[in-house]
Amino acid sequence: MASANPNAKLERAQEQVEQHPDSPKAHFNLGLAYSKRGALAPAEAAYRKALELDPDLVEAWVNLGGVLMLRWDFKGSLEANREALKRKEDSVLAHYNLGQACLYLGDAQGVVNANRRVIELDPQNAAGHYFLAVGLLPLGQVEEAREAAARSQEMGHSPAPDFLRVLHEAEVKVAEQKSKGVIKQIGADAPDEPNRRN
Repeated sequence: MASANPNAKLERAQEQVEQHPDSPKAHFNLGLAYSKRGALAPAEAAYRKALELDPDLVEAWVNLGGVLMLRWDFKGSLEANREALKRKEDSVLAHYNLGQACLYLGDAQGVVNANRRVIELDPQNAAGHYFLAVGLLPLGQVEEAREAAARSQEMGHSPAPDFLRVLHEAEVKVAEQKSKGVIKQIGADAPDEPNRRN
């Protein structure tokens, strides 16, 4: 059975490129075959060739962005996913990948913006809710981060233990600040001497 052979898909994709060297789809499929094997450099080359032949092939932009992210080229991934979104604004995967690139680049607001769009397009996207929480936390939006994390967990996503620890610490800090504010406010209104009835 040809499909049982892990090399079969790659061999078929290579044959298709040889038979149809001007086919963006053939190069795209070759990129997929390399990606599935973890061969990132040849996958990137195949996606770039597909895009050279058809710059509007959205899936190739998205997959190129994914490969670049795996190669730790986060700026390249950001650019590739932006190119995908220029061509298909409602690509959930491109928005999600954009958010991941922003995460690795330390752009919390970018993470939030991308994942808000993921959720807008796919409200049941558990990972989108989780990464929205991840982006909100460093922006100081602790309550909203807790809500987004809770929604992701309800949908079956397992948050990273480190994230939950940091979220808990932020919630404790917010609670302490609120209680200090209440005590200060009550103290400011209190008379110097307590009222005494004689």
